[in-house]
Amino acid sequence: MPTECSQDSFAFGTVDGRRVVGAFDGGLITSDAGALLLGATSKAVALVERFAACFSDARAVEQIEHTVGTLVGQRVFGLALGYEDLNDHDELRHDPVMAVLAGKLEARRRNCAPVAGKSTLNRLEHAPEEGAGFTSRRYHKISHDAGAIERLFVTLFLDAHATPPQRIILDLDATDDPLHGHYDCYCYLPLYVFCGRHLLSAKLRRSNIDASAGAVEETARIVAQIRSVGPA
Repeated sequence: MPTECSQDSFAFGTVDGRRVVGAFDGGLITSDAGALLLGATSKAVALVERFAACFSDARAVEQIEHTVGTLVGQRVFGLALGYEDLNDHDELRHDPVMAVLAGKLEARRRNCAPVAGKSTLNRLEHAPEEGAGFTSRRYHKISHDAGAIERLFVTLFLDAHATPPQRIILDLDATDDPLHGHYDCYCYLPLYVFCGRHLLSAKLRRSNIDASAGAVEETARIVAQIRSVGPA
Protein backbone atom coordinates (compact mmCIF):
# COMPACT_ATOMS: atom_id res chain seq x y z
CA MET A 1 0.00 0.00 0.00
CA PRO A 2 1.50 3.39 -0.94
CA THR A 3 2.23 5.68 1.93
CA GLU A 4 0.38 8.98 2.26
CA CYS A 5 2.63 10.56 4.87
CA SER A 6 4.97 12.30 2.41
CA GLN A 7 4.32 15.93 1.62
CA ASP A 8 5.00 17.04 -1.94
CA SER A 9 5.31 20.77 -1.29
CA PHE A 10 5.61 23.35 1.48
CA ALA A 11 3.98 26.77 1.38
CA PHE A 12 5.86 29.81 2.73
CA GLY A 13 3.16 32.45 2.29
CA THR A 14 3.17 35.20 -0.32
CA VAL A 15 5.61 37.96 -1.27
CA ASP A 16 4.44 40.84 -3.48
CA GLY A 17 1.32 38.86 -4.35
CA ARG A 18 3.22 35.75 -5.44
CA ARG A 19 3.03 32.36 -3.73
CA VAL A 20 6.32 30.98 -2.37
CA VAL A 21 6.38 27.18 -2.45
CA GLY A 22 9.09 24.64 -1.75
CA ALA A 23 8.75 21.47 -3.83
CA PHE A 24 10.75 18.49 -5.08
CA ASP A 25 9.85 18.50 -8.77
CA GLY A 26 13.02 20.04 -10.18
CA GLY A 27 12.88 23.35 -12.00
CA LEU A 28 14.92 26.28 -10.67
CA ILE A 29 17.01 24.86 -7.82
CA THR A 30 18.95 26.73 -5.14
CA SER A 31 21.34 25.35 -2.57
CA ASP A 32 20.07 27.86 0.00
CA ALA A 33 16.39 26.89 0.08
CA GLY A 34 16.77 25.92 3.74
CA ALA A 35 16.93 29.63 4.48
CA LEU A 36 13.15 29.74 4.01
CA LEU A 37 12.82 27.70 7.20
CA LEU A 38 15.12 30.19 8.93
CA GLY A 39 12.89 32.97 7.67
CA ALA A 40 9.78 31.27 9.04
CA THR A 41 11.52 30.82 12.40
CA SER A 42 12.53 34.47 12.47
CA LYS A 43 8.96 35.57 11.72
CA ALA A 44 7.63 33.45 14.60
CA VAL A 45 9.48 35.63 17.13
CA ALA A 46 9.95 38.74 14.95
CA LEU A 47 13.70 38.28 15.40
CA VAL A 48 14.97 40.37 12.49
CA GLU A 49 12.48 43.18 13.14
CA ARG A 50 13.39 43.37 16.82
CA PHE A 51 17.09 43.25 16.07
CA ALA A 52 16.75 45.95 13.41
CA ALA A 53 14.93 48.14 15.96
CA CYS A 54 18.24 48.36 17.85
CA PHE A 55 19.66 50.45 14.98
CA SER A 56 19.02 54.06 13.98
CA ASP A 57 19.05 55.21 10.35
CA ALA A 58 19.91 58.82 9.47
CA ARG A 59 20.04 58.26 5.71
CA ALA A 60 17.87 60.34 3.38
CA VAL A 61 14.60 58.39 3.16
CA GLU A 62 14.00 59.20 -0.51
CA GLN A 63 17.39 57.70 -1.44
CA ILE A 64 17.10 54.45 0.50
CA GLU A 65 16.77 51.25 -1.52
CA HIS A 66 17.66 48.82 1.27
CA THR A 67 16.17 49.47 4.71
CA VAL A 68 18.00 48.64 7.93
CA GLY A 69 15.62 45.71 8.38
CA THR A 70 16.66 44.32 4.99
CA LEU A 71 20.36 44.81 5.77
CA VAL A 72 20.15 43.21 9.21
CA GLY A 73 18.11 40.27 7.95
CA GLN A 74 20.41 39.73 4.99
CA ARG A 75 23.47 39.63 7.23
CA VAL A 76 21.84 37.34 9.81
CA PHE A 77 20.60 34.85 7.22
CA GLY A 78 23.89 35.02 5.32
CA LEU A 79 25.87 34.12 8.44
CA ALA A 80 23.46 31.30 9.27
CA LEU A 81 23.99 29.91 5.76
CA GLY A 82 27.77 30.02 6.15
CA TYR A 83 28.47 33.18 4.13
CA GLU A 84 30.77 34.97 6.56
CA ASP A 85 32.43 37.35 4.10
CA LEU A 86 30.62 40.45 2.88
CA ASN A 87 32.07 39.77 -0.58
CA ASP A 88 29.67 36.83 -0.86
CA HIS A 89 26.74 39.22 -0.98
CA ASP A 90 27.69 40.63 -4.37
CA GLU A 91 26.33 37.31 -5.66
CA LEU A 92 23.73 36.71 -2.95
CA ARG A 93 22.01 40.00 -3.70
CA HIS A 94 20.75 38.36 -6.91
CA ASP A 95 19.64 35.16 -5.12
CA PRO A 96 15.82 34.82 -5.23
CA VAL A 97 15.81 33.15 -1.80
CA MET A 98 17.42 36.21 -0.21
CA ALA A 99 14.83 38.36 -1.97
CA VAL A 100 12.02 36.22 -0.55
CA LEU A 101 13.48 36.54 2.95
CA ALA A 102 13.60 40.31 2.53
CA GLY A 103 9.97 40.33 1.34
CA LYS A 104 11.06 42.24 -1.76
CA LEU A 105 11.36 40.40 -5.07
CA GLU A 106 12.37 43.41 -7.18
CA ALA A 107 14.35 46.58 -6.55
CA ARG A 108 12.52 49.89 -6.74
CA ARG A 109 15.36 51.58 -8.63
CA ARG A 110 16.93 50.69 -11.95
CA ASN A 111 20.24 48.78 -11.86
CA CYS A 112 19.66 47.70 -8.23
CA ALA A 113 19.18 44.19 -6.86
CA PRO A 114 16.40 43.26 -4.41
CA VAL A 115 18.92 43.07 -1.55
CA ALA A 116 22.22 44.78 -0.82
CA GLY A 117 25.75 44.13 -1.97
CA LYS A 118 28.96 44.22 0.04
CA SER A 119 29.47 48.00 -0.02
CA THR A 120 26.07 48.81 1.50
CA LEU A 121 26.36 46.02 4.07
CA ASN A 122 29.79 47.31 5.00
CA ARG A 123 28.16 50.51 6.24
CA LEU A 124 26.00 48.43 8.57
CA GLU A 125 29.01 46.41 9.77
CA HIS A 126 30.82 49.62 10.73
CA ALA A 127 27.79 51.34 12.26
CA PRO A 128 29.16 53.15 15.34
CA GLU A 129 27.42 53.18 18.70
CA GLU A 130 24.77 55.86 19.17
CA GLY A 131 26.09 59.13 20.55
CA ALA A 132 29.40 58.80 18.71
CA GLY A 133 28.65 61.69 16.35
CA PHE A 134 27.90 59.38 13.43
CA THR A 135 25.62 61.85 11.61
CA SER A 136 28.60 64.14 10.96
CA ARG A 137 30.34 61.45 8.92
CA ARG A 138 29.57 60.93 5.29
CA TYR A 139 29.20 57.16 5.35
CA HIS A 140 28.29 56.51 8.99
CA LYS A 141 24.57 57.24 8.79
CA ILE A 142 23.52 54.05 10.56
CA SER A 143 24.21 53.62 14.28
CA HIS A 144 23.42 50.96 16.86
CA ASP A 145 22.28 50.91 20.48
CA ALA A 146 24.63 48.43 22.15
CA GLY A 147 22.51 48.25 25.31
CA ALA A 148 19.36 47.45 23.35
CA ILE A 149 21.13 44.63 21.52
CA GLU A 150 22.40 43.17 24.80
CA ARG A 151 18.91 43.32 26.33
CA LEU A 152 17.34 41.67 23.28
CA PHE A 153 19.17 38.39 23.93
CA VAL A 154 17.67 38.17 27.42
CA THR A 155 14.24 39.34 26.25
CA LEU A 156 14.09 36.55 23.66
CA PHE A 157 14.99 34.06 26.39
CA LEU A 158 12.22 35.37 28.64
CA ASP A 159 9.68 35.36 25.82
CA ALA A 160 10.39 31.66 25.24
CA HIS A 161 8.81 30.81 28.62
CA ALA A 162 5.06 31.02 29.15
CA THR A 163 5.71 31.02 32.90
CA PRO A 164 8.89 31.98 34.76
CA PRO A 165 11.20 28.96 35.16
CA GLN A 166 11.66 27.67 38.70
CA ARG A 167 15.43 27.63 38.36
CA ILE A 168 17.81 29.43 36.01
CA ILE A 169 21.36 28.12 35.64
CA LEU A 170 23.77 30.35 33.75
CA ASP A 171 26.66 28.70 31.94
CA LEU A 172 29.63 31.01 31.28
CA ASP A 173 32.31 30.06 28.83
CA ALA A 174 35.07 31.59 26.72
CA THR A 175 36.53 30.35 23.47
CA ASP A 176 39.29 31.43 21.15
CA ASP A 177 38.25 33.21 17.96
CA PRO A 178 41.27 33.27 15.57
CA LEU A 179 41.60 36.36 13.40
CA HIS A 180 41.33 35.76 9.68
CA GLY A 181 44.59 36.40 7.87
CA HIS A 182 46.83 36.26 10.95
CA TYR A 183 49.02 33.18 10.67
CA ASP A 184 50.58 33.55 14.13
CA CYS A 185 47.13 32.79 15.56
CA TYR A 186 46.20 36.15 16.97
CA CYS A 187 42.71 35.85 18.36
CA TYR A 188 39.87 37.28 20.41
CA LEU A 189 38.55 35.64 23.56
CA PRO A 190 34.77 36.25 23.54
CA LEU A 191 32.68 35.60 26.63
CA TYR A 192 29.43 33.65 26.20
CA VAL A 193 26.59 33.23 28.66
CA PHE A 194 24.05 30.48 28.05
CA CYS A 195 20.99 29.18 29.83
CA GLY A 196 20.36 25.77 28.35
CA ARG A 197 20.11 26.31 24.58
CA HIS A 198 19.53 30.04 24.89
CA LEU A 199 22.36 32.49 24.28
CA LEU A 200 22.00 35.38 26.73
CA SER A 201 25.22 37.24 25.98
CA ALA A 202 28.16 37.30 23.59
CA LYS A 203 30.89 39.79 24.49
CA LEU A 204 33.86 40.29 22.20
CA ARG A 205 37.07 40.64 24.21
CA ARG A 206 40.79 40.81 23.55
CA SER A 207 42.69 37.62 24.24
CA ASN A 208 45.43 39.08 26.49
CA ILE A 209 43.09 39.14 29.50
CA ASP A 210 41.99 36.77 32.21
CA ALA A 211 39.33 34.34 30.96
CA SER A 212 36.90 35.55 33.65
CA ALA A 213 37.30 39.27 32.86
CA GLY A 214 33.91 40.97 32.84
CA ALA A 215 32.04 37.79 33.83
CA VAL A 216 30.74 39.16 37.12
CA GLU A 217 29.49 42.39 35.54
CA GLU A 218 27.79 40.57 32.67
CA THR A 219 26.13 38.08 35.00
CA ALA A 220 24.86 40.91 37.21
CA ARG A 221 23.37 42.69 34.18
CA ILE A 222 21.56 39.56 33.00
CA VAL A 223 20.24 38.67 36.45
CA ALA A 224 18.98 42.21 36.98
CA GLN A 225 17.04 42.14 33.70
CA ILE A 226 15.52 38.75 34.49
CA ARG A 227 14.48 39.85 37.97
CA SER A 228 12.96 43.06 36.60
CA VAL A 229 10.22 41.07 34.83
CA GLY A 230 9.73 38.13 37.17
CA PRO A 231 9.93 36.87 40.74
CA ALA A 232 13.16 37.73 42.54
